[in-house]
Amino acid sequence: MWHLWDCRVAAEQCIIWPEMETNVIYCGDNLEVMPKYIDDESVDLIYIDPPFNTSRQYEVFWGEAQERRAFEDRFGDAMTYLEWMRPRIRELHRVLKPTGTLYYHCDWHASHYVKVELDRVFGFGNLLNEIIWWYQNKPQDRRKKLFPRDYDSILVYAKTYGTHRFEPQYVPTRRLRKQNKVVKVAGKRVSARDADGGIIYELRSTKLMGSVWDIPYLNPVAKERLGYPTQKPLTLLETIVKASSKEGDVVLDAFCGCGTTLEAAAKFKRRWIGVDMSPTACRVMAERLEKRLNFKEGIDFRLVDMPKTEDDLRRMPHREFENWAVMALGGIPNKVKVGDYGIDGRLYLADIEKERKGDFFETLDKWYPIQVKQQDRAGRPDLDKFETAMRRDKRLRGYFIAFGFSTDAIREIKRANREDGLDIVPITVKELLEHERVTT
Repeated sequence: MWHLWDCRVAAEQCIIWPEMETNVIYCGDNLEVMPKYIDDESVDLIYIDPPFNTSRQYEVFWGEAQERRAFEDRFGDAMTYLEWMRPRIRELHRVLKPTGTLYYHCDWHASHYVKVELDRVFGFGNLLNEIIWWYQNKPQDRRKKLFPRDYDSILVYAKTYGTHRFEPQYVPTRRLRKQNKVVKVAGKRVSARDADGGIIYELRSTKLMGSVWDIPYLNPVAKERLGYPTQKPLTLLETIVKASSKEGDVVLDAFCGCGTTLEAAAKFKRRWIGVDMSPTACRVMAERLEKRLNFKEGIDFRLVDMPKTEDDLRRMPHREFENWAVMALGGIPNKVKVGDYGIDGRLYLADIEKERKGDFFETLDKWYPIQVKQQDRAGRPDLDKFETAMRRDKRLRGYFIAFGFSTDAIREIKRANREDGLDIVPITVKELLEHERVTT
């Protein structure tokens, strides 16, 4: 779509600019992405859940101690953290509409420092609320000598107080309650049930939602869990989207993680923009939209600025590179990065996937191991270790990804196939990049 811009002089001098793209996931530092792609005063609602000042690194997907985000959540002290956030807060203020609202999700580590910075940029009088998200059922460590930390703060600011959009939200005054109603089945009195076999419930009454939100923490076995360590419940983001935007509005999450904000926005027919530094995060967001909302990449949304060159991938943190390589090949990265014994992922080919629709237990074991090395030339010792891993798991075929392979490595691949019957397929990063260009 296109729109006219600056037609104040004469019709023939009008400049036509492309309309800002929405329903897009940008892979990159939001401090670079926002000035490049997001227009001034173009966003209706912003939610961010940036890394807290916890003096430790946040684990990326699946939560292993060795797998880290592309940026470190390690600032040393609050002032260093604020120096990192300050230009990003200014950018968020720039892109927010005069009628827009910002939700800044933080915890006890830095919430008071963040509020002072937000007051400076947005204005002291534009603070709307400090929302307390109370997750009283989150597991607590009783060995710690302190009261359990069972809430987060969400600081809510308007761009211009009084003009911001707000729709009141309501919660039940009582939990859902069974109807006092029974039916007779074969002469017996039983509880009424719905079409799915569940007991029928009714909502007795509601009240206006306040600034303390009793929304359960996302437990480790929840269906919506993607393994992201700081993943927030969808209900939390749905509440924010409904309260501060309407259909067709633009919602931005500049620290998008696993894409909960995007799902909530799309569910309620908002346009959206997601930004994250992690290629793994961006790919998982895309898969989330495809699986949970039946979206199609390239039709319903786009992935932009994923790694495009070998130099991009050389600079990528090691675990991020491993995830990228495995997923680019079409495999599934190992959830366990420590003690993976030389296998970084598994590949289920198309013919195996068809078989899996039949006897699941029979075909579950039919997978091919993937090994990834972020080095210019994988050598003979690397291949020896992979062969050992293949024999241990009784695999006759495997895939080895690296930027290149030494002559000794190629010679060993041929020997293993000829003498041991092991079919090792060497794949270069260049070949993977060319494959991605063809398929995206």
